[in-house]
Amino acid sequence: MRGVIYPQKCDLSPNGRWLLYSAMQIGSGWAAGDIYEAISRLPWLTALAAWNSGTTYTRGMHFEPDTAQTDVGPPDVGDAAAMLARYGLSWTRPDQFAVERRRGWEESIDTPHRDAGGPWDENRRVEMVKRSGEVTLHVEGRYAAFRTGDPADGRPVYWITRGDELEVLDGVQWADWTPQGRLLVATADGMLETRRGAEGPAVRVADLARLRPEPQAAPDSATEV
Repeated sequence: MRGVIYPQKCDLSPNGRWLLYSAMQIGSGWAAGDIYEAISRLPWLTALAAWNSGTTYTRGMHFEPDTAQTDVGPPDVGDAAAMLARYGLSWTRPDQFAVERRRGWEESIDTPHRDAGGPWDENRRVEMVKRSGEVTLHVEGRYAAFRTGDPADGRPVYWITRGDELEVLDGVQWADWTPQGRLLVATADGMLETRRGAEGPAVRVADLARLRPEPQAAPDSATEV
């Protein structure tokens, strides 16, 4: 694919089979247009169904556990019936850290009220929190759906607290708790690690910086729902 995918506007189906992604592909020349949302079978990007969103000023779509919770309408390309038989599909509302909210994060009581955020919630610097036992993981940022902009204002900043103790997670661009309660982080230099704390020993899960694209045609199985 020659285009742009917006990670914070994407979603993974609960069964891990389908990727719902938001893309811009200028000059694509198909019914979904240049800016669209699409569902593919992982690990490929071949669209099984796609919707023309017409603008990058959306927050993308996401899967719903209830099949009755579908508000996206029929796709402009392909057939979404097989996916809709298992999950609902909804447009994501304009909230900072929309993906995190679906993963159990909550907005801190110290964050400015929603009314100050503008129609796309782009004007607030939002703090979100998620707890694991006695430890709280925090993230603060603006334009959180895109993770771009001036590091002092736009890119998320992560830290953890234990009571009155505070540890900043330097060099971390994403973090969350694993189901087992360990801290999982993606570092600015492309490492995926688990940690016991900001300064504790890190266990490397994957070296993403070493990965290189290997363009190749998707197999026929990529079109099987």
